[in-house]
Amino acid sequence: MTPPSMFDNLAALDAADSLRGKRALFHIPDGLTYLDGNSLGCLPLSAQKRGNQVIGGEWGDGLIRSWLAADWLTLSQRVGDRIGRLIGSAAGQIVAGDSTSINLHKMLHSALDLRPNRSTILTDQGNFPTDLYIIDGVAKQRGKWVRKLPPSEILASINETVAVIVLTHVDYKSAAIYDMEEITAQAHANGALVIWDLAHTAGAVPCDLDRCQVDFAIGCGYKYLNGGPGAPAFLYVARSHQSHARQPLQGWFGHKTPFDFSSAFDPAAGIVRFLCGTPSVIALSVLDGALDVFEGVEMAALREKSDSMVAEFLTLYDTYLEPEGFVLISERDSRRRGSHVAFSHRNGYEIMRALADRGVIGDFRAPDVLRFGFAPLYNQFSEIGVLVASILEIMHSGAWKQPDYAVRQAIT
Repeated sequence: MTPPSMFDNLAALDAADSLRGKRALFHIPDGLTYLDGNSLGCLPLSAQKRGNQVIGGEWGDGLIRSWLAADWLTLSQRVGDRIGRLIGSAAGQIVAGDSTSINLHKMLHSALDLRPNRSTILTDQGNFPTDLYIIDGVAKQRGKWVRKLPPSEILASINETVAVIVLTHVDYKSAAIYDMEEITAQAHANGALVIWDLAHTAGAVPCDLDRCQVDFAIGCGYKYLNGGPGAPAFLYVARSHQSHARQPLQGWFGHKTPFDFSSAFDPAAGIVRFLCGTPSVIALSVLDGALDVFEGVEMAALREKSDSMVAEFLTLYDTYLEPEGFVLISERDSRRRGSHVAFSHRNGYEIMRALADRGVIGDFRAPDVLRFGFAPLYNQFSEIGVLVASILEIMHSGAWKQPDYAVRQAIT
């Protein structure tokens, strides 16, 4: 078993944590060690309050009048600008709405229109599956060729045939980080554009879209942004592209004057043209409320705590878990790793099921990866000790061998 001194050290780190007061801003069930904020963030109390307000007051009492009284009309832009503060975007370059998949579809068509004479979409062969599905679908629609390569080959493969590169900044499985600035610069030097997926970046890992001169970006609202299951996604279009990038899904909220009810599409100026249909006001409002927890917090502070938590975990991992047959797949260098850590075991699925029954929540990624997210706004250092001790108990007792644990559930 783990020595008590380990827990003493982690408790001391919690006491010294400058972000420790943020945990009280979330609903965290008693007795639960929740290390899956990289899949679904915990519920911020501010999001719950905002949801009650928009449902009971704005919808319930205000009804149609709330489009003006509560300014629902500009909600996508206002939420987008709040997200922008977390990912290095000046105002007017992000809108929130739709899903990550739909937004990637929009951005791919827009990018290909800007590079009509180029034949190739370049991506990581281990990219998140929905990104690969959308890429393949758009390529088929547009008659383009998709090259799916290992991360180590991406940079050297950017040439004059590449129209657009689609990469996830923080890998969903291993947490490996691409060098956004280097790859974007190399793309531009060869006349290509880049779309960055920030699903595992926004709210946890600093990035600077404007400084890196990024063309397009997408991301979701339900992971580190804590916007709730299926929360609206967001898209970023650099100001330099906005006036001439085409919106492939020409919905009325992307129209210059939607309430003129014109039969012909006339795109709005700026980022608004990338909206599509009527926004999901309730979901956007909940996401808006969730973003309140980031007020007064700098991304550097979040990153510092995240790095410290993973470092503490890795120290314990080396001592206690590696001898049990676990294999680390995340980078040890914090400069090359996001805010989650992943390691494999041939019985990873069964071990994760056993952990869940003990109130320790992470997630499993096929074929054998256990993944745990460290959300610095609400996770505590002491939870690292609970995680390691629980894994050891499961391994030493053989609890993972329970037959039910081998039965795959619909969601892992």
